Amino acid sequence: MNTTHLIAASLIVALFHGTWCAAAEPPTYEHDIQPLMRKYCVGCHNDAEPEGDLSLQTYASLQASTSDGPLTKAADPKASRLLAVLQGTAEPKMPPEDEPAPSAEEIALIAKWIEAGIPRGEKSATMGLDVAPIASHNDVRPILALAFSPDGKQLAVGRYGQVQLFAVDDHGEFDLNSPVLELSDVPGKVTAIHFRADGKRLAIASGITGLTGIASIYSIEDGSKLRSLEGHRDMLYDAEYSPDGKWLATCGYDRNIVLWDAESGAKLHELTGHNGAVYDVGFSPDSKFLVSGSADDTCKVWRVADAVRLDTLPQPLKEVYCCAFTPDGKSIVAGGADNNLRVWQFVATDGPKINPMIQARFAHEGALQRLQFSGDGQHLWTIGNDLTVKLWRTRDYTELKAWNDQPEFAMANAALSSQRSLYLGRMDGQIDRLTWSPEDLASKSQAVQSIKPLPIAESTTHDVQEAEGNDQPDTAQAVAFPAKITGTIHNEAAGPDIDFYRFTAKGGQTWVLETNAARMKSPLDSHISICHLDGSPVERLKLQAVRDSYFTFRGKDDSISDDFRIFNWEEMNLNQYLYCSGEVVRLWLHPRGPDSGFRVYPGEGKRWGYFDTTPLAHALGEPCYVVEPIAPGETVVPNGLPVFTLYYENDDESRRTMGDDSRLFFTVPVDGDYLVKVRDVRGFEGANFRYELLARAAKPDFQVNLQTKNLNIASGGAREFIVKCNRVDQFDGEISVTIDGLPSGFQATSPFTIEPGQIEAIGLVQATGEANTLTEDQLKQIKVTATATIDGQPISHDVGGFKKIEIRDKSNLTIRMEATDGGATPLSSEAGKPLEFAIHPGETIMLKVIAERADAKGHVNFGNVGAGRNLPFAVNVANLGLNGLMIMEGSTERDIFITAHEAAEPTSRLFHLQTGTDGGHATGPVLLHVLPKP
Repeated sequence: MNTTHLIAASLIVALFHGTWCAAAEPPTYEHDIQPLMRKYCVGCHNDAEPEGDLSLQTYASLQASTSDGPLTKAADPKASRLLAVLQGTAEPKMPPEDEPAPSAEEIALIAKWIEAGIPRGEKSATMGLDVAPIASHNDVRPILALAFSPDGKQLAVGRYGQVQLFAVDDHGEFDLNSPVLELSDVPGKVTAIHFRADGKRLAIASGITGLTGIASIYSIEDGSKLRSLEGHRDMLYDAEYSPDGKWLATCGYDRNIVLWDAESGAKLHELTGHNGAVYDVGFSPDSKFLVSGSADDTCKVWRVADAVRLDTLPQPLKEVYCCAFTPDGKSIVAGGADNNLRVWQFVATDGPKINPMIQARFAHEGALQRLQFSGDGQHLWTIGNDLTVKLWRTRDYTELKAWNDQPEFAMANAALSSQRSLYLGRMDGQIDRLTWSPEDLASKSQAVQSIKPLPIAESTTHDVQEAEGNDQPDTAQAVAFPAKITGTIHNEAAGPDIDFYRFTAKGGQTWVLETNAARMKSPLDSHISICHLDGSPVERLKLQAVRDSYFTFRGKDDSISDDFRIFNWEEMNLNQYLYCSGEVVRLWLHPRGPDSGFRVYPGEGKRWGYFDTTPLAHALGEPCYVVEPIAPGETVVPNGLPVFTLYYENDDESRRTMGDDSRLFFTVPVDGDYLVKVRDVRGFEGANFRYELLARAAKPDFQVNLQTKNLNIASGGAREFIVKCNRVDQFDGEISVTIDGLPSGFQATSPFTIEPGQIEAIGLVQATGEANTLTEDQLKQIKVTATATIDGQPISHDVGGFKKIEIRDKSNLTIRMEATDGGATPLSSEAGKPLEFAIHPGETIMLKVIAERADAKGHVNFGNVGAGRNLPFAVNVANLGLNGLMIMEGSTERDIFITAHEAAEPTSRLFHLQTGTDGGHATGPVLLHVLPKP
């Protein structure tokens, strides 16, 4: 034994026979031993992470046995393993050499406690830390939690160690100095209060930091404490009743969630899986499910009956502070330290399943700390630590009202829906009340006068020659529309030339203004804009950013329409607008793998700019924003992200069909006189900078072309054909394509449609076993027609026909789609008709593709992006893999997954698969019904 051990042993003997013999009371666990264990041991040997499978955190754990004997043996210090390793008489010596170790006096204290029979004290370890009280010198008691009773007649107010109840009158008023009930025996800091659905019980979450979390249950009738639920090792953050009153869920800093029987107080389940503190929990309206938000940057969804985790919602970028089911139970909402409000569609009702995110909004410039639904679920309050409170419309999670510059962040909140009020508890002990009226929540369409379209009567186009001297707004040359103006950007005086033309127009008219310069070999790079008579630009609309991002992979030229790799793309949805340094594009297809980005409209070829913005080049790291259009005069509720104003102007025509020439669509806001401004975008000029400016009435129209003119079809098989359209003057409606005149033995998918806003559709021609190659005369009898409704009138155009339809006799392959076990159930499977299936936005269904091989070897490849041919917009084949969708060599079938994104609109559409194997084949069509969101 070394010198240290001898000294320690001597001190122990001295204390046994000296000091402690004279002591009135022996040491106790709570008063003497537990503080030593926390100080030296529990950091490693605790219940949550018991190093060496050994915990010293509780009185019970100190009585456990090890392979070398009991940790503590009452009245026998020599047989106690704990004392041996502390003294160094047994290996390993504890604590380790590089850690603080108890003094000889402290070791002697532990030995005396063991000798005294390891007694406990009268004071419960869960009720407080063993430290001297610190007197408060401040009379202010911050409000830490608020809750209204279900009938709105009582308000519970929580402060440190106390909860008071106040009577609330029919106007939502109460006297904060006159509580009707006071609960003063609440242990520690109150963090949450929840009434049971019948209003007769109150659950209070509280605890002692680093020590314990407690859920206290009180009777509202007499204020008696019914029970105290102690199942956490640190502060509780929430204790919430299920709507049916059967369950109580608690969560806290110890990363655990506990489900209790609300009536008996029995612990039913412990929900583990979070890797950080759990800040909030919320039950579904039917009490069957629970959502939790954590410091581990996730929300988790649980089934209450058996504590099964149904999903982890990983999209948040930082801690999640608040979460809840919507009052209708169809969605989950959460917010936290990344300043965003997120909404997921809840679909995991039958078992573990991915719950798709349907909304992501930048909500506050600081962390989103609290959220509160109105009783009917139509509105949502959010509270941020940016000293802002906001009200949202939950139909589309649009901001309706903001209360800025609050005096401080409110730790407590409660809503009284009958009074359209939110109550905020403040650190100075006061309660603020925020109210709204129906007028505050008027929809944006009501707040803005819509411009009623006004047709422009046909009239003769005026030929106009520019008259110099029109380089200022007040000397603008007067013209009458429609007009064709011939001019030159040239000024012999100093300074670049600008030409102004003044015209009169009626509100609701849409005029198209376009230049012809580059196309007639003029060096002019034209830019046109519409101005008021004083030269100020006419506002077209505002774009409010709702999500910030940036380009994460190489720059983009001014033409590319795919591989838009941008930060946090998972929280963006199809058909959303993306603003990039003055250009506005629209998202067309999500990234389909790790090495891909968004495709933007039209999905192929040169990309389109929206609102007459011109496609530009973009650099790696350049900021971009998801934006929402806001009409002039509409109220913009600030959200901390930029608001961009677009004016009526254009550099290069937004769909890049006119080279460097300009085209602008001007919808006149009100009757009056306006100016057209023409200039060179670079500020250049010269005698040869000629241009023609055409001002004409908008004439929406379309042209459809048959892209596949030659078909080679296996006997009894099918091949696809493609039609594409050119949309004229902003016509974005649906176009129906019909095929008539096919001879016997042939059948086509007719009619089929080009969807609104899209440029392509794909049809099928099927041949029976009796079909023969068509003659030239038979081909001439086939008529392809495209029809659309424009301004209430049907418009039809002939489409060029097929040049060749051949039938080949030998076929080594036949492919078809069918239902599969465990997949979607057909709505109809009538012989001779296509199978029918249904899908909802946010849903994935499973089908099967079968390849009957005669002598076909190798893989049967159905393509990569776009493998599902003619699927509705925002509906795609999901399980492509790196090599696309294929049936491997030696196999005859595989399951396929069809996913409908949230942007999918209700429709019914025939789709198919195709392969180039064995000369090319297509499956028969399958009818897919996209149903409205449930």
